[in-house]
This record gives sequence, C-alpha cells and structure tokens, in this order.
Amino acid sequence: MRRRLQFVLSTLAFVALAMVGTLDGLSAELQPLEIVSKAGVHTFAVEMAVTPEDQARGLMFRRELPEGQGMLFDFQREQPATFWMKNTYVSLDMIFIRADGTIVRIAENTVPLSEALVPSGGPVRAVLEVVAGTARKLGIAPGDRVAHPIFGGR
Repeated sequence: MRRRLQFVLSTLAFVALAMVGTLDGLSAELQPLEIVSKAGVHTFAVEMAVTPEDQARGLMFRRELPEGQGMLFDFQREQPATFWMKNTYVSLDMIFIRADGTIVRIAENTVPLSEALVPSGGPVRAVLEVVAGTARKLGIAPGDRVAHPIFGGR
C-alpha cells in the first residue's frame, strides 16, 4: 500500500510539473545547439519555434529564461527578419544566423516590452534568443559559427 501511494504521489508530482511547464510556455523538448567563437565552443539547450504560431509567441509572457537556454526561430529559408519585444519581460540577445550557420548580427540587451523593431541586418535562416549579456559574456560575435541540424550540422 505504501509503495502504491508513493507511486501515485510521484506520478501526480510529475504531471503537476509538466503542467506548470506547459502553462509557462516552456517546451518539454530542448535541443542542443553549439556556437563556435574565438573564445571556445558554447553549448545551449534551445526550444524550437518553427510554426507561425510558435514564432509569433516566441518568449512572450515569460518571466525568466535560464542561462544556457534559448529559443531558436527557424524560418526554413533565408529571408530578412524583424523582431520586437512586445509582451516579452526578459531582456534578450538576439543572434541572427545565415543558412550556413554564420552569425550575421547580434542585437544585445533588447529592451523588455518595447515595440521598437529589431532588424536582422540581412537575410537570415534563423534567430537565436538567449538571456541578455550572453553574447558579450561568452565572446560571441558576428562571423562566429552555429552548429545545429537546421544548418546542416550535427
């Protein structure tokens, strides 16, 4: 009886945590992504934003984003992209990436809740959003390379 009760309580706790993650908009599946810079290789765990709905929502309404995690917006092909911070409470670094995995531009320390447009600076395949200050802290710069399956790597 005691084992059964422990099993039921454990199952309920797991379900509750999963529901909290869903309510916060956190993805259950994180994928590895690496950035190769002059300072070394930096690994991130990223959520994928592939559908138009996922991309429109992005990281809106989140109150925190853990270090080492982010969201990767995959546009499927290169195109100019423009972002904003409307309804986004966490300051971000936006890393704009070409189809070959090369970083084109980094918009550092974006302003939470701002409707100011943040352009890609040219055609990009994807945008990686990470916690503000990450690029400077890790020495990530335009010209560095991103490794992820959407760029033909790993």
